Amino acid sequence: MIKKEAQLKKRDLYLNRLIAFQDTELVKIITGIRRCGKSSLMRLMVQHLKENGVDSEQIIQMNFESMEFRKMSAADLYQYVKMRMPDDKKTYLFFDEIQRVGDWQDAVNSFRVDFDCDIYVTGSNAYLLSSEYATYLAGRYVEIKMLPLSFKEFLDFHGYEVKEKQSPAGELRKRIYDMEGENYDPKELFEAYMKFGGMPSIADIGLDADKVLALLDGIYSTVVMRDILEREKRRGQRQITDAELLRKVIMFLADNIGNNTSITSIGNTLVTEKLIDTDKRNGKPAVQTIQAYVGALLKSYIFYEIKRFDIKGKEYLRTLGKYYIVDIGLRNYLLGFRDVDTGHCIENIVYFELLRRGYDVAIGKIGDNEIDFIAVNAKEKIYFQVTESMNDPSTRERELAPLQKIRDNYEKVVIAGECDNPVTQDGIKIVKLTDFLLK
Repeated sequence: MIKKEAQLKKRDLYLNRLIAFQDTELVKIITGIRRCGKSSLMRLMVQHLKENGVDSEQIIQMNFESMEFRKMSAADLYQYVKMRMPDDKKTYLFFDEIQRVGDWQDAVNSFRVDFDCDIYVTGSNAYLLSSEYATYLAGRYVEIKMLPLSFKEFLDFHGYEVKEKQSPAGELRKRIYDMEGENYDPKELFEAYMKFGGMPSIADIGLDADKVLALLDGIYSTVVMRDILEREKRRGQRQITDAELLRKVIMFLADNIGNNTSITSIGNTLVTEKLIDTDKRNGKPAVQTIQAYVGALLKSYIFYEIKRFDIKGKEYLRTLGKYYIVDIGLRNYLLGFRDVDTGHCIENIVYFELLRRGYDVAIGKIGDNEIDFIAVNAKEKIYFQVTESMNDPSTRERELAPLQKIRDNYEKVVIAGECDNPVTQDGIKIVKLTDFLLK
């Protein structure tokens, strides 16, 4: 029996980005960690096309994780699609996990040149767009970077609705309602998001810890085994061969999200644990080995690196960047559900929320102080501090101090997990975390 498709949940943020490039010559390439919703986004785009007058015969869909297409070469792919194209109508081509086809870019480029078609592809690692693959597509594609669910999407996927109610004092406050009409404070649902994370498939199994752990274990194993270790083996590379060393690097980065981290500091820890040898010439950890392992994790979209920017000197710094994990639920799976390091976990969530909203993000340095995030897009620049609480006066003073040192007129915001008095102080906005995420 053929598997029936589940009802699709809307991901309007990404769907609108795809629609904006519909019927352009650019190849639309959707990237992101496995199971973050790339295939569903393609199906949403197909649904959009059909709802707007495109016939089914104009749409060709192929998922290269299916055995039907597993052994296809680029030449096979070209012939398969060519035979199915209608003669006198535009064709819409959807290729899922196309990195499994050797020299896929040759076929895609030929479709672009030879036929009247609109092309959409997905891939689960950044090798898809590296120079070794995408030479022929240089300047001819747009990348749609997909992430797991935001807090707002998490609520929608799990059947919750956000409403604003006026308090007796006249303030507007957000309440969240389930399908039975039961209402919750946003903080209650945020705690669930902070625990389980935003992988879309969690909505299919419910917020049960054992089931979620099993699901996250499957995602993690697929990313590590298929997208990193197996891929290196297929390419004939010998840099990443030690599964235990890879696991230790992952654990180190997961345990140090939001901390200033260098390749050397990772190496020193691994040397202490006797997982890696020192360079015989200088007695230091083998930097190239660590860089290769960290690079593979970045290319599989499980970790993201953020650079430091000197606000006064107006230049990026080469030392001590930070790493954040793409989904906080994956971190909990790796390290265990523990109520520690809440501040850095909140930072992690805010960082990816800023990416979703289209900002380029850096860490700010001003003198001896650090600004958690500088968020920039074509229209604005905003400085952000992120903290667990702003209720203690000494914490309040500490979080405001770095922003007060910045002399330009760009917007400055403190995002606080706990904040009894969200106000504007010295031109600096203080906002509750859940209000920011639900904005």
